Amino acid sequence: MTIAVDKLSDPAVRRLLSAVNAGDRNAFFASLTDDATMSDDGSDRDLAQWVDREIFSSHGHIDVQTEKSGGRALVANYRNDAWGEMRTAWRFTVAPDGRVSRFETGQA
Repeated sequence: MTIAVDKLSDPAVRRLLSAVNAGDRNAFFASLTDDATMSDDGSDRDLAQWVDREIFSSHGHIDVQTEKSGGRALVANYRNDAWGEMRTAWRFTVAPDGRVSRFETGQA
């Protein structure tokens, strides 16, 4: 069963994933701190390059299956035009200002 993005517990994660599913690059980056970082399958990546390749130029979409840690740890089905659909895990760090400062993703 999928959890609607607007029902996720953490507001920062909710904003970020709403931007992903809307294909809204500006809203996505507005939901991140200026110095945000990320990793994919345990390796740090250049955030802007990764996001453009894996989300925005390939029409990424996330369907959340479970959430833990107050909504900051998710298991989701993620799909894009490059890789198709895969089961993924996501973990988010939220800064005191309410924006995401780091996210980690990879196969679940």
